[in-house]
Amino acid sequence: MPNPLVLTKLHIPEVRRGLVPRPRLVDGPARTSPLRLTLVSAPPGFGKTTLLASWAEAARAAGRAVAWVSLEETEQQPASFWRYVVTALDGAAPGVGAGALALLGSANPPVEAVLTLLLNDLSARPEGLDLVLDDYHLADGSAIADDVAFLLLHLPPHVHLVISTRADPALPLARLRARGELVEVRAAGLRFTVEEVAAYLNGVAGLNLTTSDIAALEGRTEGWIAALQLAALSLTGREDVAGFIEGFAGDDRYLVDYLVEEVIGRQPPEVRRFLLETSILERLSGPLCDAVTEQDDGRAMLERLDRSNLFVVPLDGTRHWYRYHHLFAEVLRTHLVTEAAGRVSDLHRRAARWYAVDAEPVPAVRHALAAGDLELAADVMERSAIGLLRQRQEATVRGWVDDLPAEVVRRRPVLAVGFIGSLMSTGDFRTVPGRLDELEHVLAEPPADLVVLEEHELARLPGAMETYRAALALVGGDAAGTVAHADLAISRAAPGDDLTVAAAAALSGLASWAGGELESAHRAYSLAVTGLERAGNISDVLGCSITLGDLRVTQGRLSDAERTYREALRLASVHEVDGPLRGEADMLVGLSQIALERNDIAAATAHLEQVAALGEGLGLPQHPYRWRVARARLLETEGDLSGAATLLEEAERVYVGDFSPDVCPVAARRARVLVRQGRLDEALDWARARQLTADDDLAYVREFEHLTLARILLCQKGADGAARAAAYGLLDRVRVAAEEGGRTGTLIEILALQALALHASPRRSDPQRALDTLTLALRLAEREGYARVFVGEGPPMADLLGALVRRDPGWRYPRRLLDAFAGVSPAAPRHGLVDPLSARELDVLRLLASDLSGPAIASELYVSLNTMRTHTKNVYAKLGVNERRAAVTKARELGLL
Repeated sequence: MPNPLVLTKLHIPEVRRGLVPRPRLVDGPARTSPLRLTLVSAPPGFGKTTLLASWAEAARAAGRAVAWVSLEETEQQPASFWRYVVTALDGAAPGVGAGALALLGSANPPVEAVLTLLLNDLSARPEGLDLVLDDYHLADGSAIADDVAFLLLHLPPHVHLVISTRADPALPLARLRARGELVEVRAAGLRFTVEEVAAYLNGVAGLNLTTSDIAALEGRTEGWIAALQLAALSLTGREDVAGFIEGFAGDDRYLVDYLVEEVIGRQPPEVRRFLLETSILERLSGPLCDAVTEQDDGRAMLERLDRSNLFVVPLDGTRHWYRYHHLFAEVLRTHLVTEAAGRVSDLHRRAARWYAVDAEPVPAVRHALAAGDLELAADVMERSAIGLLRQRQEATVRGWVDDLPAEVVRRRPVLAVGFIGSLMSTGDFRTVPGRLDELEHVLAEPPADLVVLEEHELARLPGAMETYRAALALVGGDAAGTVAHADLAISRAAPGDDLTVAAAAALSGLASWAGGELESAHRAYSLAVTGLERAGNISDVLGCSITLGDLRVTQGRLSDAERTYREALRLASVHEVDGPLRGEADMLVGLSQIALERNDIAAATAHLEQVAALGEGLGLPQHPYRWRVARARLLETEGDLSGAATLLEEAERVYVGDFSPDVCPVAARRARVLVRQGRLDEALDWARARQLTADDDLAYVREFEHLTLARILLCQKGADGAARAAAYGLLDRVRVAAEEGGRTGTLIEILALQALALHASPRRSDPQRALDTLTLALRLAEREGYARVFVGEGPPMADLLGALVRRDPGWRYPRRLLDAFAGVSPAAPRHGLVDPLSARELDVLRLLASDLSGPAIASELYVSLNTMRTHTKNVYAKLGVNERRAAVTKARELGLL
């Protein structure tokens, strides 16, 4: 599981009572506009957050949902940024982003796939929603800019993005401005007018100033809100108001420094000390402040500051957490360094220790480094690195690698392994071999100042090191080296270190799988499952079960695959606490594919309906694309090829391999649908892009693609010539490879294709060869009940099966398959249409005649809104209309409804 979020970042700040009414801003274009982006850009102290909070309150009062994220520098990491954004959206609109959050739980999540899932969810929810990103400048940078721009440019019209920032973000502002899709609120618009200055100073602050005093203050501050707040605090209780106003002038920063000094100087000594000492903190709570100040009045002091309007901002509804106004904190820290430089390190050290005890390693490390206490920072890192890696917080640990000198890490082998793990997980392999060699030397000849905080962690290092060497070998394409190092890792694993055994076994399995050695891969993954189950990592057991099922399907062992999925579901049910576990949805997708192979369309559909009911949030990282592939295959059985192609396009966008070899590429599946649609030129374009030829050297990872190429070649016009000969030769070679590799499931498909090719040959010199080849396929398929691989080939296969039944009337299996053709839904009647509607398009048409909205129709059909829209466009095109009412009218005229 990922590291817990700081939930106060998702809290919408309370709007303080007694604020100066600003209808020109709160009731302005940003509240009512359907435009994509509202940008509030101004220097600090202009009331950006206060304005956004007022907008949020007004929006919610108007019935719009509001998702809020208060950003910090830690959100410069894409995974952290998007976890906060998606979690905020899910909180504002429950269910939005469930699949995206699941994907973000994987290592190195593909952000485009995350955003595709998120945008689909937002599109399916028609209610208005505002996403507010406060202090965006703290997170802005090249790592997130392109993805935020992608989200912004693809937002549905009812979703509105609001950004506050000190500097314009790296977003396509000029394009949005030119399209009229941008509302901008800048410093000039945020400054208080003379009337607002008077309302604040005399109304809110109760100063009872004269008109000339107010005019002078407005002139001095130019309506800058932070300066006016500080001035009001300084003026309270003064007699010589005019003299004070005359006494300050200068640029913005000078003015603030002067006023803050005035405010601080007028505080009692205990308040002044509290303000300065706690200014090092990004968030404030009573216990944390007590630890830093070594006093016991932290909570009371924060409440006092809050009542006095001394620039503290509540971060939650219970007023447990606060922060200082950013500008105020900056000046306080400057004063702290000036007045008490010798105490700053101690203050940071106390904060680090408090956070370490509170199990918050990230701020603990930040404060320890600020204190210059490298050993304390290293202690916190060492105790937390392995746990953070298991929580998929690799980027956090990777960020620490550069923070410590090499000599500190060198004497801490447990920390060194944690750093190596973070480098491996983030794909930064350059220094890993050298680090492993150095670590091996340290363990062989330990230095006198060796540091190991937890002795039991030392015992797991030899196994962990060999696991990382196995991973390096796998990345380098050295399958034999991967297996060898994985075997060493298993033999050197500490007693009870089930996770190291599981990781090493899985790496060995990956190497074998990619090389087509499926039985070896299955043994390795089975060992991984045993270790993971012992360690209690049940969701990871389900993840490995996906692979175990895939391997058995490729081997033609459907019953074994089915048992794998059902056993995983049984195990998950035993460990359920608050509902289904992540991964159960993936098992149901697997069962649907087994049912489909046996042509049990009803069971396959029922399993996918269960998946839809669970939601994408209960799937593992591969689930979004696997579920779409499964749905596409069902649509193919219904004759809805355009719908299948659209779903496969979506599957490509959300594809996550999660380290598995891509042995059945989604693009190749889509090319097969293109062939069935007669779009051979597009299918050939795919083959050329993949640089596929019939003379390629064969490799298991490209076997599915080569079979797809053979299908394309066999369907080309004039394929009785060179193309057909190339397809024959390719199929013969792939057949031999599949037989030698024990890939019976693949072999059945190859034999079926060869039989069809021989049947379609214009020469037909030996018509019995087609039947003999088909017989071989059926003998292999009969025991496991395969059907779809034959029925899916359509009328030519029905002809062949009919001939086989006549040749061997006593064999029940081919007769049963032939009967299955009779159960296939006939093509939709033309009703006078040149291009008839598919079964799925008829479903859409019937629902268009209802009162359901577009998103509701998509939900009813268990498809995304984009897929439903594609079906709708196809219906309109075939009926020759361009809107819903006309489509329904035309359909009734044609007798389609």
